[in-house]
Amino acid sequence: MSSQRVCRRDDLAPGTSRRFEVDGHKVAVVRCDDDLYAIGDTCSHAEVSLSEGEVLCGEREIECWKHGSTFSLEDGQPQTLPATQPVPVYEVHWDGDDVVVTVPDRVTGGSRRAAGDGVGSGASS
Repeated sequence: MSSQRVCRRDDLAPGTSRRFEVDGHKVAVVRCDDDLYAIGDTCSHAEVSLSEGEVLCGEREIECWKHGSTFSLEDGQPQTLPATQPVPVYEVHWDGDDVVVTVPDRVTGGSRRAAGDGVGSGASS
């Protein structure tokens, strides 16, 4: 597992998301009030950045700006079509005023990780 500080509390306003790269993983970090979520930043349907979409805090979802699919911030599952495949979720937490994301180590050589290689959401307050 690889952990990285990605930003400070003031860099991520409530109800917003930002894209970060953590050890080769494209991650969308989302803040709903003081809860944090980290999911794969690439839509499983159209290969576009989810962090550019609308954050739906009441539903704990993020919407892909291209075709309108929404994904659960808690488990990465698609909630609406056209997406049918989940995106990975990653551990994320506050460390004081820092936002820290943990991703699995990258696999090297001929091995490939399965889709949905995340390790779970880390919503915390």
